[in-house]
Amino acid sequence: MRALTFSLAAALAAAPFAAGPASAAEVSITATNPVVELSIYEEVEVEPDIVTIGAGVTTQAPTAVEALRRNSAEMRRVIDLLKALGIQSRDIQTSRIGLNAQYDYNRTTQQQVFRAYQATNRVSVKLREIQRAGEVLDALVSAGATDIFGPNFSIEDDTEAKAVARERALERGKAQAEQYARFAGYSGVRLLQVAEAIRGPGGPIARDQIMVTAARAEAAAPPPPIEPGLVGTGVNLQLTFEMVR
Repeated sequence: MRALTFSLAAALAAAPFAAGPASAAEVSITATNPVVELSIYEEVEVEPDIVTIGAGVTTQAPTAVEALRRNSAEMRRVIDLLKALGIQSRDIQTSRIGLNAQYDYNRTTQQQVFRAYQATNRVSVKLREIQRAGEVLDALVSAGATDIFGPNFSIEDDTEAKAVARERALERGKAQAEQYARFAGYSGVRLLQVAEAIRGPGGPIARDQIMVTAARAEAAAPPPPIEPGLVGTGVNLQLTFEMVR
């Protein structure tokens, strides 16, 4: 006979009549037969509806003040362009600002020689119309962006996909547990516990990284082709079954 103890904190927290903070409650379930404990991961692939790209500007100047001033002016043009393209402020987020001195190594004197100050500013841009990714990337370079990163594809709401993954994981786990039970001479199983870990949505899955240097792309060049493919979202279930006669 085996006693199994489970925490019901999550269930208490969801109870509509709970007047105060939920506290963990433990319920002991006695299993008289052998148990099967399984970890089942199930992933569902769906078409992405969000693409995230990074755009940045890198500038150099003899002084730190001038480097930052130039960088800010260049980045302002990039951000203004994004907004002119219809991208909302909530989907534009500064991800990194940097300022550091650049040095060259003099092999003759074996010393570092100051070259310039370098300022960087990068933003993360979320596009809700993924078919516009190539157009936006092309426009960013034309506006002065010297660094482009991404794209990363994801899905905004993976509730339905996770429900499918959850159902498949439970079915697969039960089938495996029943197989173990038959091998051990039992007729079936009884579910005792389900614990879930969430993964996703989408990863996100990174596609090829696009790097653009200070040498601008030709204005007449077509926008880069972007293929979204599929992204995965899933759940990991920890299942406990008791073998039954």
